[in-house]
Amino acid sequence: MSIDTFLAALAIVFQPYVLLVIGLSAIYGLFVGAVPGLTATMATALLIPLTFYMDPVPAIAAIVTTTAMAITAGDIPGALLRIPGTPASAAYVDEAYAMTMRGKADLALGVCLTFAAVGGMVGAIVLFLLGPLLASISLQFSSFEFFWLAALGLMTSAMVSSQDPARGLFSLLIGLLISTVGLDVTSGQPRFTFGVVDLYGGVSFIPTMIGMFAFAEILRGLSNAGVAPPAPTTDVRRPFRGVWAAARKYPFSIVRGVSLGTVIGALPGAGGDLAAWIAYGMARRFSKTPEKFGTGHEEGLIEAGSANNSGLSSAWIPALVFGIPGDAVTSIAIGVLFMKGLNPGPRLFVDNPTMLTAVIITFFVANILLIPVGYVAIRGARYVLSVPRSIIVPTILVFCVVGSFAINNTVFDIGVMLAAGIVAYLLESNRFPIAPIILGLVLGHVLERNFIMSMQIADGNLLGFFSRPIAACLGMLVICVALSPLAKWLMRRRSRAIAPNGTTDEAERETR
Repeated sequence: MSIDTFLAALAIVFQPYVLLVIGLSAIYGLFVGAVPGLTATMATALLIPLTFYMDPVPAIAAIVTTTAMAITAGDIPGALLRIPGTPASAAYVDEAYAMTMRGKADLALGVCLTFAAVGGMVGAIVLFLLGPLLASISLQFSSFEFFWLAALGLMTSAMVSSQDPARGLFSLLIGLLISTVGLDVTSGQPRFTFGVVDLYGGVSFIPTMIGMFAFAEILRGLSNAGVAPPAPTTDVRRPFRGVWAAARKYPFSIVRGVSLGTVIGALPGAGGDLAAWIAYGMARRFSKTPEKFGTGHEEGLIEAGSANNSGLSSAWIPALVFGIPGDAVTSIAIGVLFMKGLNPGPRLFVDNPTMLTAVIITFFVANILLIPVGYVAIRGARYVLSVPRSIIVPTILVFCVVGSFAINNTVFDIGVMLAAGIVAYLLESNRFPIAPIILGLVLGHVLERNFIMSMQIADGNLLGFFSRPIAACLGMLVICVALSPLAKWLMRRRSRAIAPNGTTDEAERETR
């Protein structure tokens, strides 16, 4: 890319009209992300009618800015109320809320905001420098690799759940069972629908997530009426206090988070949600203090937040280079580009490099804007903690109902939300974690679809899952992760068996 192309792209982006679009999109994305049930994908879809009247660069800039803001703003209700604003926030909502209950809401929100911006910037740099290379690598992924990637994501359920692996596995199986509801992948026959037409499309993820986190929290508060713990006293007016110290303490978490997010985001169909789950699980697996996870530990937030937004940026790599959407948002963006007469693909880099460079520059602008706009949002969020419970509980319930209804405009989804909340309340009352259920529901479809495709390709031979180099590496990684708890148990057992003998031998030597 020549310097003239870069300067021309800068001139396009820094026009007052384009900057106004970016600013308004930031406010819009911030509001949507902070409301439980209103996802970044929904916010982007609602922008499509407005993009009819925009040029390509401001249209794509609106989508990029809205998505980045919505994903990051989803951490605010997650940290303060244990209600994830977006699906990606569900990966670490318990950790963020535990920090709030310890009086560290400012640090939780500051870490989420800062490292989301860092991850987004790194993802934009990778998109700018290595986009075509990473896209060509991502095209090497077949159903075998995607199966192992989904299996690796499911392995993280044992890392993000409670200290009891059996309970975590049980919750994971519940999520996988729910994901099988609907039409069969191969035959198209209804499964577990019981004649209910609304279940033919499966159990909606967003109403289930809202019910299990938000409505269950309402039920828990009602059951603990009179004995509920006092609201945490914390000050979120200085959200960046302690963030630099956390970055110096966990530098490898930042590197690992942005690396995972960039690689996973570049895979078609993966996206930032999966990156956040895997990154949080990896943070716990490789942490020197895994026992602190779940008690309000910033290490997991750093890694998951970095992976989240870096995955959002790198998801545009296959979209712009090959016209293959990396996630739902880039699918909408590809439609907008086609509508503007621009066909995403390798020719786009040759035919219109200035416009493409301008689009990439908007990633940098959006992630830089994330810091001041997010800071204002966090400052305003401190009033949430001072709202009386008699006001905030009905408000949350209204958001639960509206957010569940808005997905498919059906009352049935409200019933799904209520049922999921009751189930989650009963499970958590018996110390069963909820995060593995959400993870199983998210990845169950990916796992099943790619398993069936792989079995058809391999003609039923399970060794086919190791027939490709990348698939074999991912498969061995999944097996190692799955066997690591057993290896640790055997090592602890051996050390306990050796310790008494060593003590006895030492005592005998002293006696002699």
